Amino acid sequence: MRRKTSHWERRHFQALGTAGVLIAVAFVACEGRDGPDRTGATARVLAGRPLSSVVAFSFTDDAGTGAMDLAHYVRVRVDQVARGTLPKGVEFPLANTSTDGVRAIEGLSSNVVVSWLDPLTFDRSPAAPRFGVNDDYIAFFGDHWNDVPGEPPQWNGSGTSAWMWVNHESISNEAPTSTTAPTGQHLTLAKYLAAEKVLTNDVTSNRWPPEALATYVHEAKRQVGGSWFHVVQDPASGAWRVDRGAGAIRYDATSKTLARITGLTPLEIDHDDEGRALPPGVVSGIMADCSGGQTPWGTVITAEENVQDFHGDMEVFWTSEQKLVRGAGADPGGPITFDPTPSPASFFGMSPDVKSRHAKDLYGYLVEIDPGKAPDEYEGKNAAGVGHKKLGAMGRARWENTTFVVDADWKLVPNEPVVFYAGDDRRSGRVYKFVSKNAYEPGMTRAEIRALLDEGKVYAAHFAGLDNTTGVTMLATGEAPSEEQPGIGQWIELGTASTAIAPNADALGEPGKTVGEALSDMDYNGLGGFQSDDDVRRALFTASAKVGIMELNRPEDVEYNPRDPSGTPRIYVAFTNHGHKTQLDQAGRLIDPAAHEKAAAARPDRIGNVFAMQEANPKSPAASTTFTFFRVWAGKNATGPYDASNPDNLLIDREGGVWFGTDGNFATNERADAVYFLDLDRAHAAGAPGVVSPTFGKAFRVVALPSDAEATGPALAADMRTLFVSVQHPGEHVPSLWPHGAR
Repeated sequence: MRRKTSHWERRHFQALGTAGVLIAVAFVACEGRDGPDRTGATARVLAGRPLSSVVAFSFTDDAGTGAMDLAHYVRVRVDQVARGTLPKGVEFPLANTSTDGVRAIEGLSSNVVVSWLDPLTFDRSPAAPRFGVNDDYIAFFGDHWNDVPGEPPQWNGSGTSAWMWVNHESISNEAPTSTTAPTGQHLTLAKYLAAEKVLTNDVTSNRWPPEALATYVHEAKRQVGGSWFHVVQDPASGAWRVDRGAGAIRYDATSKTLARITGLTPLEIDHDDEGRALPPGVVSGIMADCSGGQTPWGTVITAEENVQDFHGDMEVFWTSEQKLVRGAGADPGGPITFDPTPSPASFFGMSPDVKSRHAKDLYGYLVEIDPGKAPDEYEGKNAAGVGHKKLGAMGRARWENTTFVVDADWKLVPNEPVVFYAGDDRRSGRVYKFVSKNAYEPGMTRAEIRALLDEGKVYAAHFAGLDNTTGVTMLATGEAPSEEQPGIGQWIELGTASTAIAPNADALGEPGKTVGEALSDMDYNGLGGFQSDDDVRRALFTASAKVGIMELNRPEDVEYNPRDPSGTPRIYVAFTNHGHKTQLDQAGRLIDPAAHEKAAAARPDRIGNVFAMQEANPKSPAASTTFTFFRVWAGKNATGPYDASNPDNLLIDREGGVWFGTDGNFATNERADAVYFLDLDRAHAAGAPGVVSPTFGKAFRVVALPSDAEATGPALAADMRTLFVSVQHPGEHVPSLWPHGAR
């Protein structure tokens, strides 16, 4: 995800700045690729400026291991380490260092597939589709994946040519205002727009006229959202390139992209960027697209995360320290109220063009994109089950991604409701589960399957017994839960008719009070009441606090693993960090805002963990009311060969292997963010036959990224012979020249 940078990190990055320049100069000669078709002016503007990009790491040499694909190759190397048979001179895992280049273990070769502002077609005009900014989630659709009806896109189709979906999250650094010049990525965009004659003002000036700001915001909207394009691998070199003759589509935050909100009625009717009213429930654009999920029927779920930065925050009831803000709409004694008016202090809301502003409650959803369909084809525009929609039935949050319950062949489980999970990526956010009202039945059409997502129940994961002061350890033991001694959690249905008992009912002196009663109560737990289920889903963070759901340490990526090494499906959650105060006390009672500064403890976790969850009924997760949870990997503030911190995006490979990328290891440990393979093979545990160096539970660095870039969107090709990684915001705070060189 795109995270906010702390004051400490800014000072830290500034201190590293000089070294960053030297690193860039030392490694730039090793980086490069053929330049895309750009105008001369644009090429001069972008030369030397760091650009977010997708990088392909191709499996080119098994080095005598007999491995058939990249994932198998990594497993063989892990086994060699565990058994003490790693050949002399082989560097594995990859060295824990930091450079201004991408690095990979022996046996892999890398190339930049596409960079920010690259043309995706042969049309190089400013209006043509270009690759967006700060790429994140990647979904790989191998050519011909759907030749066999009913097969999922996962692990089917070609491994050497594919359609690819890539998210674009946000623009880093400072946007221009009427009195300040842009910096960082915003300056890159402004200079590009000036080179293309889209802007005619002096973009480096501290004075920006209203018409220039309006144009800039409109163009900035085009940089976020998602890209849909075709890629091919050169059989001679192994390098991946964009197939610019195949056509490409950009989906973005302008009203050229439209989606329909299902399962929830928005507070206002939206309009397009020219001010024309849209059909009820249809909204303009997608934004803050962080990670996502690939559905078994071939659509993409893109997660709108930090939408509060673009049009403003709907849940203005909380400070960044999770303190309740009095007078903001959630006070006890009345209903919780919302002001959807776009904030003029937000990035898009600051545009002098008021027609381009949109209501706050229209964003913050899991969005199902029907890739390849026209950007303005909202679901139902021309046919039911065709087009794009926002999943209002799951509600609003700062969604990181989503993951579906599937069988061992990555297909929906027959005669069971559709189940998916997602995390609210904010400090004290929670993990949620959606269970469709109706069951999936074999033979359903694609439209019928998609309709299942429009109605269902939302459950919050209550990690009972977790120590509220840490968010990592158990209150009873002072230790993190383990597979041998796990915690036991409950799924709490959120809704005004929910008959589940509120977790904080006893502590508030109302034993037996149901969640439905608590949510509707105008005074319960020091918060106002929810008047409808739509209001509950509009504000999941607040609803979860009201009933006492245990706060978590920024649940980012959540991934369902149908082929887990344990033999039982599990859900993996990357908890990136916390470091701030909480909303609630141990018993789930709201901390009085007047006493919050002293009464609320700051959680110390700044390095993160990966947890596993296992449903009590793994054969029917829809029916599970409880789950076990335990830690499988712990971040470290250290620089050893297996050390890392701040896990973010997760990847489950075809055989059930668990991988993760990091976001913040560079700031925490002064080492590059990277992608890791997590060894969960019990055959590598201490005491196992033949093991001389136990590796069970260790993370093996496979590829590393440049400068202060974040490792996002790891995805494997259908044949698992190529790993794709999004290099997000290189050079955000430390000078970088990546990916330039012999371009």
